[in-house]
Amino acid sequence: MLTNDVTEPLVARVHEAIENRSPLVIEGHGSKRFYGYPSSDNLERLKICDHQGVIDYTPGELVIRVRAGTRLSDIQLLLAESNQVLAFEPPDFDGKSTIGGVIASGISGPRRPYAGSVRDFVLGLTLITGRGEVLEFGGQVMKNVAGYDVSRLITGSLGTLGVILDVSLKVLPAPELEITRAIPLSPRKFQSRIQSMHRDLPVSAASYQQGHLRVRLSGSETAVNAARQKIGGEEVDNRAWDTLNTLGCFTDAERLWRISLAPASSLFLEDADVIDWGGGVRWLVDPEYDPRKALANEDGHATLMKFDELPSGMEIFQPLTEPVLGIHQRLKRQFDPAGIFNPGRMYRNI
Repeated sequence: MLTNDVTEPLVARVHEAIENRSPLVIEGHGSKRFYGYPSSDNLERLKICDHQGVIDYTPGELVIRVRAGTRLSDIQLLLAESNQVLAFEPPDFDGKSTIGGVIASGISGPRRPYAGSVRDFVLGLTLITGRGEVLEFGGQVMKNVAGYDVSRLITGSLGTLGVILDVSLKVLPAPELEITRAIPLSPRKFQSRIQSMHRDLPVSAASYQQGHLRVRLSGSETAVNAARQKIGGEEVDNRAWDTLNTLGCFTDAERLWRISLAPASSLFLEDADVIDWGGGVRWLVDPEYDPRKALANEDGHATLMKFDELPSGMEIFQPLTEPVLGIHQRLKRQFDPAGIFNPGRMYRNI
């Protein structure tokens, strides 16, 4: 794996941008340009993909620290050598995702309800702030609490609060065996069936699509084989989860909505093209209505993940209430007082 530390040039460029009040678009290989509001082509792109390499990896401690421009695929290959994985199963869009982009986007894969989210595995990170300072938050072990909340705050902030230089992550042992079973089922029976499985089966992913409940079982060979006999169905290729994770099954969608809801909610059960996260995520392809209107009295949120053309006035992310918007704006001013990092990428006025 290539290793290269370009902290000094990155810091120098940030100082220059602060002085000139010139916005920067923070980017690795650009695999997530589709996510969030598009950045203007006129803005300079601060490329972090050359800042790469493993700083420290101790398999026995289940911790890895890597520079932000390191490719996700390279990290996964390194972990596989020690039979370990990133348990939150981040998507590798176009095979070009960097670990900095993984943390900045905060997107977790199908294993999320059963293992945890991206921020649950971030132990610490190093950041260039909007004042040009290099600050470290968190540490190398989960019990280190100092600054840990800041590391979690940066996760999913889409680069609006600073430039991630490196990140320390908790990793987990890979399962001994992993299989996927497909069971024919109606969408209305999906919820009760998957809830009954949660209690005593090693489920690591569950989705509903094309009239089938798909369940991935992960764990020891003994436990997985016993669960296989119990749930029935037929075996299907595990790679289907990668296709779902990277949105490969939605390539023809002109407008793709991701609806996050309580797994027991009845909303969009019939309309969803795919139900993921054991019922917690509903994917809607080209709906003829605005799904957010159905969320008015529901505890959930909707994100427009793909669009050919953004309708006038439509928000990509769930609109914030005034109090929450105020918190976001104050955080932005604290971390990025000059407003140079990814302006408008997450919300138009931040």
